[in-house]
Amino acid sequence: MTRPTPILVDDAADRRARFVVGAVVAAASLMAFGLMRPGDIFLANTPTGGDMGAHVVIPAYLRDVLLPSGRILGWSHDWYAGFPMLYFYFPLPAFAVVLLDLLLPYGVAFKLVTVAGLVALPGASYYFARNMGFARPVALVGGMAGATFMFIETYSILGGNTLSTLAGEYSFSWSLALSLVYLGMVMRNVREGRRFTAGPAVVLALAALSHVITTAVVVVASLPLLFRRRGARTVVGSWVLGFAIAAFWAVPFLARGLFYMTDMGWTAREDWSDIFPRDLWPVLVLGAAGLVWAVARRALVGPAAVFMVVGTAGYWLIAWIDYTALYNGRLLPFYYYSVYLFAGLFVGLALVEVARRRRPTPSGTWGRVAAAAAVFLVIAGVGVSKTPAWARWNYTGYEGKAKYPEYRALLEVVDRLPPGRIMWEYSRQQNDYGTPMALMLLPYFSEGHPSMEGLLFESSLTTPFHFLMQSETSYGPSSPVSGLRYRGLDMERAVPHLALYGITYYISFTPEGAAAAEGYGLDQLAETPPFKVFALPETSLVDVATYQPAVWAGEGSFFEAALRWFDDMARLDRWVVAAGPPEWPRLAEIGPGDRRARIAASGEVGDVVLEPHRISFRTTAVGVPHLVKVSYFPNWTAVGADGPYRAAPSLMVVVPTSEEVVIEFRNTLPEYAGMALSGVGVAGAVALFLLGRRRRGDERPS
Repeated sequence: MTRPTPILVDDAADRRARFVVGAVVAAASLMAFGLMRPGDIFLANTPTGGDMGAHVVIPAYLRDVLLPSGRILGWSHDWYAGFPMLYFYFPLPAFAVVLLDLLLPYGVAFKLVTVAGLVALPGASYYFARNMGFARPVALVGGMAGATFMFIETYSILGGNTLSTLAGEYSFSWSLALSLVYLGMVMRNVREGRRFTAGPAVVLALAALSHVITTAVVVVASLPLLFRRRGARTVVGSWVLGFAIAAFWAVPFLARGLFYMTDMGWTAREDWSDIFPRDLWPVLVLGAAGLVWAVARRALVGPAAVFMVVGTAGYWLIAWIDYTALYNGRLLPFYYYSVYLFAGLFVGLALVEVARRRRPTPSGTWGRVAAAAAVFLVIAGVGVSKTPAWARWNYTGYEGKAKYPEYRALLEVVDRLPPGRIMWEYSRQQNDYGTPMALMLLPYFSEGHPSMEGLLFESSLTTPFHFLMQSETSYGPSSPVSGLRYRGLDMERAVPHLALYGITYYISFTPEGAAAAEGYGLDQLAETPPFKVFALPETSLVDVATYQPAVWAGEGSFFEAALRWFDDMARLDRWVVAAGPPEWPRLAEIGPGDRRARIAASGEVGDVVLEPHRISFRTTAVGVPHLVKVSYFPNWTAVGADGPYRAAPSLMVVVPTSEEVVIEFRNTLPEYAGMALSGVGVAGAVALFLLGRRRRGDERPS
């Protein structure tokens, strides 16, 4: 039998090609890193700026509380009278900070993680373009052009670009880069007819653990691959195994998110300038031409084309159906990226075509290609004006701000106070300390002093009610949740609401806030200009009922009923619950029609102890309902009491069956199912890796 003639590979030419690709990709990554001011990144301080200035709490809590207790998902009392930590946000970047913190100062580790997604984007973009079926020169120009979308400065919160990353969307940057790698891997397997491998599933799981929106979009983008030969096996297999690997987070997220996340009521954008922003004008025509040319060459462009469709059609669809749980602007970065990518592919195809006709040397071709990629990078870099200043603001940290002494003085005052929850007056002027969210770090700097306001707005049932209280205690509130009836600065309404949440202190910032507190008669404990610290009327974290709780049985959701109940100041002691024993009265209307009789029994509560995953207290009122002023979540389990039942506005009611009551935050079926599925997924990935390694060994010629 005649042996096939071996294919001769020019190793020297291949090495030159790899060198050029590596050099250009490295230059693009260094450019991204350089614009983020590396000198400031390596300062050992506390990063700030937009949401990023509050994000620093999350990895530290994972390091100090969750991981030592054997958890990744858990509970935190630091914000919103308690909220589920990392249930509805993304654990992978936080875990990366914890790992880097083993070697580096925490602030440096955090800052390196925030820029990592941007630095990885050029390499991920090249890999994506390469596995669409283009030769290295074309993929290099296309990939680098796609990566330059990160330098668009016409938006600052949607995700994927430098400004969004600095505003706090660094998890999006991580997930975007990982998503491109995932698509590249499945496209390679489909084009080459490979057996199912574990690699794409692992990368998809990492993308999901970094951001859910990018993961959802990339799954949709992989749909066209189902219609390729062997595509269904490769793609669906990666979905299934990827979900299994990430199930420890994904299953609780899906099981709890539908019922226990706050809908912020995002107002959809409807502006054609979002589809045709100024930065996109020069590349739109090239992008359209690149898409047509790539389709004509039968390249595997389906996933990148879906990016364009999802980014534009999804943008208008969400606005049309008025879907408020997802901000439609989050889809635009996928459209922007694909336009830049196809523009680069057009230029790359044109250069290779010209080179083919003129028959230049390989080095000449690569020189032109590298120059074209460099032109895209230079043009993008010339247009950058805001990023370095934003990076300097963020990465010089709280400690680098002119008004840091004021901020530090307040932290020292708070640190001397007995433990207790704090409500503080919001003001945009607090951006002088690094971000208007600066006071969210009170529990980060001072143990035992939770801040009522926090980040991760969707994570807590208390969020809407907090912002109603914020409007009652702030001269210039942020009022971010749409559809609420904000009242304005009013201590007559605020103080009973603050007592309902067991809040101990109020910190004013403006003269108006201080005057309102003084006018109400609150005792001033300390002053460190411009802040004044006031003691609120004494309250407990656990109250004994004076009226029998009523179970909501009227029209509308329990949340809508809770809003009406919260607004009715005369009946805050008549608790309303979402469920309860059959003997509790049913309530069909919030208002004067609620005429429950008072409970004759009374009692006292003492020894209230609040721990990260445990609440305990003693009571003499056994059998009488108690209001526990911690946000409700179904993982809370009572020992020595019936319940807990979800109570308006967002708290818990238990009925003690003994004098000692313990309420613990425990893993439930979704957590155990997720962990078991992740164990199976990881074992399956390892088995596939070992099997593939054995096959490659068997196929290797002697």
